[in-house]
Amino acid sequence: MTHLELQYPELLDVKDVQAILQIGRMQAYELVHSNVFHSVRVGRRIKISKQSFLRWLNG
Repeated sequence: MTHLELQYPELLDVKDVQAILQIGRMQAYELVHSNVFHSVRVGRRIKISKQSFLRWLNG
């Protein structure tokens, strides 16, 4: 397993995406809303599947 797989939970928050990619908050939200990986809204929160995000990140 990689460092990212061990350090983060199965469902990421936008702040996790921001930290992993070292980008700003607005860039992280724009990326999540671009639908390049699976995300869902739970109430006011946005959750991202770590598996889907890592597939996108690793190409």
